[in-house]
Amino acid sequence: MSRFQNAVAVMTGGASGLGKAICEELGRRGAFVVVTDVQEDGARAVAAGIAAAGGRASAAALDVRDAAAFERLLDDTIAAHGRLDYLFNNAGIAAAGEAQSLPLDLWRRVIDINLWGVIHGAMAGYSRMIRQGSGHIVNVASLAGIGGMALGIPYATSKFGVVGLSLTLRAEGKDLGVKVSAVCPAYIQTGIFDHGTYVGTSQKGIESLIPFKYVDVGVAARKVLRGVERNQAMIVFPFYARLLWWLTRLNPENAVNVNRKTAQAFRRRSARGVKAADEG
Repeated sequence: MSRFQNAVAVMTGGASGLGKAICEELGRRGAFVVVTDVQEDGARAVAAGIAAAGGRASAAALDVRDAAAFERLLDDTIAAHGRLDYLFNNAGIAAAGEAQSLPLDLWRRVIDINLWGVIHGAMAGYSRMIRQGSGHIVNVASLAGIGGMALGIPYATSKFGVVGLSLTLRAEGKDLGVKVSAVCPAYIQTGIFDHGTYVGTSQKGIESLIPFKYVDVGVAARKVLRGVERNQAMIVFPFYARLLWWLTRLNPENAVNVNRKTAQAFRRRSARGVKAADEG
């Protein structure tokens, strides 16, 4: 029997990408899934798909920047199902461009959703799981949260915060019955870049700098749930992400050098573009 059989799980950012894939996998494994997203129609579509496939799910609108709304959602879930077994803090956005070009308003938006959104969920879930004596909080960070991400500094900053929150909360919750994991994947076919904000570059320009193959989102969902089943503190995948993580722990300058090469490649390409425009 699946560990998730009859479990009650809440997912933020569940209307698309990794959140959607994890919701669908949880549904197949017998969990009751509460699919939430700022796009309520998308969340409802995912919940309907789970139900059509024989699973159990409900949907709700949720802006993770609203701490009070997050608390109401969890209270409603517990009132309806008697408990909260898993909380997946997955909602996030991408923003790209050189740090010198990024406005502070963009920084604030990324931090508000990617970090404060996770804080709101983690704190609301943690207090309720302490009261029931059990539960698992799963915070979706990124490889960018352990090795940095040139041309994505606000994103990387938010994800470093998620990793720090997760590891520290895991330590405090260990003797209180609450488990906490941080998910740190590399590049997944989620479509997050489709809705990103780009300053001085474009989606195509950023994606052209990524030297790695994207992980299929269904494969990623299964890797996440396997790590959750094993109660791993850090769920890092695929192999090259684990290798970069190990090299960064060995010497942080290794991560600096990788990111420096990305920045250099971006500047060379930008310079060629300016030169071509001048010559034209």
